[in-house]
Amino acid sequence: MQKVQKVVIAGGGTAGWVTAATLSSQLGSLIDITLVESADIGTVGVGEATIPTHKAFHRLIGVDEQEFMRKTQATFKLGIEFSNWGDIGERYFHAFGQIGRSTWMGDFQHLWQHASSLGWGGELQDYCFELQAAKAGKFDKDKANYAYHLDAGLYASFLSELSQKRGVKRIEGTIESIAMDSENGHISNLVLKNGTSVQGDLFIDCTGFKGLLINGALGVGFEDWSHWLPMNSAWAVQTEGKKEIPPYTKSIAHDASWQWRIPLQNRVGNGLVFCSDYTSEQDALQLLTDNLEGDMVSQPRLLKFKTGKRNKTWFKNCVAIGLSSGFLEPLESTSIHLSQISATRLVQMFPFNGMDEVLQTHFNNYVDGEVDSIRDFIILHYNLNRRSEPFWQHVATMDIPDSLQHRLELYKRTSIAFKNDLDLFRVDSWNQVMLGQGIKVEGYHQMGRLIKDDNLRQAFNDLQEHINSTVEGLPMHADFLRQYGVLDLHRKP
Repeated sequence: MQKVQKVVIAGGGTAGWVTAATLSSQLGSLIDITLVESADIGTVGVGEATIPTHKAFHRLIGVDEQEFMRKTQATFKLGIEFSNWGDIGERYFHAFGQIGRSTWMGDFQHLWQHASSLGWGGELQDYCFELQAAKAGKFDKDKANYAYHLDAGLYASFLSELSQKRGVKRIEGTIESIAMDSENGHISNLVLKNGTSVQGDLFIDCTGFKGLLINGALGVGFEDWSHWLPMNSAWAVQTEGKKEIPPYTKSIAHDASWQWRIPLQNRVGNGLVFCSDYTSEQDALQLLTDNLEGDMVSQPRLLKFKTGKRNKTWFKNCVAIGLSSGFLEPLESTSIHLSQISATRLVQMFPFNGMDEVLQTHFNNYVDGEVDSIRDFIILHYNLNRRSEPFWQHVATMDIPDSLQHRLELYKRTSIAFKNDLDLFRVDSWNQVMLGQGIKVEGYHQMGRLIKDDNLRQAFNDLQEHINSTVEGLPMHADFLRQYGVLDLHRKP
């Protein structure tokens, strides 16, 4: 097995520069890193919302939060507001915070279910600080678990600058062909249109949906999940910013589509994800433009995709990261995280001594486990709807993965939600979506009966009062951004 020292990243964008930033910050003195990208090839760039793991990633690679937020027009994110997903007119939050206080015996929802059976307890969301702060439009980074909204193009540029300062070599060029080793079938070098040959020991495919290396050169197939996640297209457009900046993403379900609104400092990112089997491109575009808030500041852009994952993320001497490894629609803002976690795992399992099939299998198992769990979490949103339109009826009655079926049956019967080792989303997340979309439970853990009713009621009241008083004392989100020194003072509103 050949020692691995030269790493070549094919493709820039968010995935490419996330990978470059990760490898250079952690292994920079041990390996030589080259990234090949072309300014002529655009990136998808709609992944403008993130999840709280983004903070840990930035700590790992040494990013200054204020500098990052200023350079990417970023705002804070406390969760996602879902409208019309259970039924038309209904609304719930998936917030990033902890709900109530759990015990070793069971999670908070069991105590809440017991309180509800006694005729009090209110809504589960009453006991989540981040959720209440989001509803009030308020924020304080020292008190909340949060993520970011960001400009994906600016973020790639930010990481590019950071990575090149740490020794990553950038080559401008378009890949024309891929040379293979005739003996072992590995990739030996990339040949660019200008004649440049870029040799490497390990190649990272960040070439987007095409997967020029993992698919084009190595022929690794694709596992299609369209039967579970039939959305296959999206329109994306930007609108002018607003004076008030909500600290959360909005997801609004329509007849055969759902719409996102992502508030940045200087603009709002908008899009409509739809299924072309149930609505046309032009009708989807009209629906999006009819539901925009504010004037457009860019031309609408159409994106087409297929949900699923690569059969092997790491094959021979090529690792696929980003869209080349698969795609899950941006419903829960997991796209950037998947690039970050793949790059981080590559650091942990780096093949210094050469390509080892046991190591590759271990890596692929980790990637598959997490992606499968995220897939189930996204399918959950569709499966639990109670709408009457043909599209929503289809996704409500379709067969679902056995892993998700088990979670649903367990929750309906016992109120037990759980987090496996490779699950990204916590128990609180599963609770909020399942209860938010109207799931009815048959039973719950009886630990609440071990507590005197008056004591339990007092504990609930104290928790709720603490949350409400804390939220009341918070600044509005835009005011906090100004106080923190990251809000663009030249923004129009």
